[in-house]
Amino acid sequence: MPASVYIIGPAAWNRLVVLDRLPEPVPHMQFALDEWETLGGTSAGKALGLAGLGREIALEALIGDDADGRRVRGALEAAGIALTGPVADRTERHLNLMTRAGERVSLYLSTPTDDPAAEPAGETGTDEAGTDEATLAAMSAAEAIVLDLSPRAARRIPLARAANRPIWTDVHDYDGESAFHRPFLDAADVVFMNADRIGDPWPFLERCIRGGASLAVCTLGADGAIAVDGGMTRHTVAAEPVEVLDTNGAGDAFMSGVLDAVLSGAGLTGSGLDDALRAGARHAASVLTTRHLHPSLDAILGA
Repeated sequence: MPASVYIIGPAAWNRLVVLDRLPEPVPHMQFALDEWETLGGTSAGKALGLAGLGREIALEALIGDDADGRRVRGALEAAGIALTGPVADRTERHLNLMTRAGERVSLYLSTPTDDPAAEPAGETGTDEAGTDEATLAAMSAAEAIVLDLSPRAARRIPLARAANRPIWTDVHDYDGESAFHRPFLDAADVVFMNADRIGDPWPFLERCIRGGASLAVCTLGADGAIAVDGGMTRHTVAAEPVEVLDTNGAGDAFMSGVLDAVLSGAGLTGSGLDDALRAGARHAASVLTTRHLHPSLDAILGA
């Protein structure tokens, strides 16, 4: 069965350490309040969220054949997600220093080599012109394509455009200036972000619409989310009240809930969009109650 959504981006194995405050940049000692290991990566979070909502998902991620990679691959496959892409030389790993309020410092312990010239042609299906025919076919058969920030996804932008399917992207804490984000914004039909570094998000969301996007959304954590649709109408949604255990993956879950609702017919304007945003808020709330990227991992990895 073709995937309903084709996602390209990171999947990782993470160690999370909860502190009473983020470390100051001076030598000192702190005691951890809690710590655990789990699946990470923004694309893994979106894939888990959409699979949990009943969507058939294909995830193109660089995952190594090492101990952590086997954990990542096993968890994703157990959740029903089809994995594509070559076997990487190593698996992405993070050490996330967290506070109960959701503040985070992410330390990248390892990253896979992302060099297309080093990939065996037989594993990627790349022809002499550099076009991955199998990937193009999978993208074309999907209802939507999600391009998460990564060099691999950036290289896939022309292919995604050729597939002629709606492109959704998540630029996270974009500051409005970074050149790396620009191709994703230029290609996207729908843009998601958070407000960590943008200042007042409304002008930027409206700029996305003027640039050709059909919808631009900014999540605000405990304050919910805001959005601007293709007609320049502003929308707001409140966060769902919930007892928060861990904030990792909430933004990815919010986007997954909105995307699922839109694919189910909610639409990108008017009351339909309001319904989709509420669906995103509900789905995000479900993730806040688990220490993993999605509640489905409680059974797979252990609560």
